[in-house]
Amino acid sequence: QVQLVESGGGLVQAGGSLKLSCAASGITVSYNTMAWYRLAPGKQRELVARITSSGSTNYGDSVKGRFTISRDNAKNTMYLQMNSLKPEDTAVYYCYINQGYWGRGTQVTVSS
Repeated sequence: QVQLVESGGGLVQAGGSLKLSCAASGITVSYNTMAWYRLAPGKQRELVARITSSGSTNYGDSVKGRFTISRDNAKNTMYLQMNSLKPEDTAVYYCYINQGYWGRGTQVTVSS
């Protein structure tokens, strides 16, 4: 069955960096569009970044220029490099693949 497992979240000070990983099994990441979403308390789910099967990327306005989405086809894994983190980036980050599968999420907390 398809599994998406996120890792790399944690607590970081404002201005710091984190790199999230989404390891996929049961499905080939390079054949699909994948994305990172986040959900913060009291807010709606927000698209953070998306990468298509051709490698095209797009980002939410709030993270443009700070976050970078990528994938390693050999490792069947997607990544999110997050730089210049802000307290408002605090959320649970979820991995999504366009066959309708979600990971369980990883918590990112940015302290001011």
